Amino acid sequence: MTYFVIYFSGGHINPAVSLAMCVTGRLKWTKLPIYILAQLLGAFVGAAAVFGIYYDAFMDYSNGTLEVTGPNATAHIFATYPAPYLSLINGFADQVMSTAVLLLAIFAIFDTRNNSVPKGLEPIAVGLLIIVLTCSLGMNSGCAMNPARDLGPRLFTAVAGWGMEVFT
Repeated sequence: MTYFVIYFSGGHINPAVSLAMCVTGRLKWTKLPIYILAQLLGAFVGAAAVFGIYYDAFMDYSNGTLEVTGPNATAHIFATYPAPYLSLINGFADQVMSTAVLLLAIFAIFDTRNNSVPKGLEPIAVGLLIIVLTCSLGMNSGCAMNPARDLGPRLFTAVAGWGMEVFT
């Protein structure tokens, strides 16, 4: 997907990246709400597509009851939830640190004054970066580094039958 949008939007993969682009003067502040809305909408539509494609599997697995917790929970397919042992402070620190590392690396990948990634391979470099960060930093507090990827699907699951418990 990044290949598709990189030439239209610069490849803003989430609101944290878009906000960082505004702070550094690489994106006009007036565009930020539009980018964030598009990112949330994209995640919402993606979650709806997954639910639609696998609807029969969801219903079979959960006996028609969509649950956030318990032995037949399925909400975690769409959004990530903190590990039971994780405190709020550690979860917050995890998110801040992983987002900072992501942003620093993304800025380095696209910095023309650096040993830059060959033109056209930037999306692959960002994808590999996200895989490495996910594996090395643990990312145990939720959907690390991407508020749209987590909030959009939570909004979808709330309206699709899981209820407001998806926000707890």
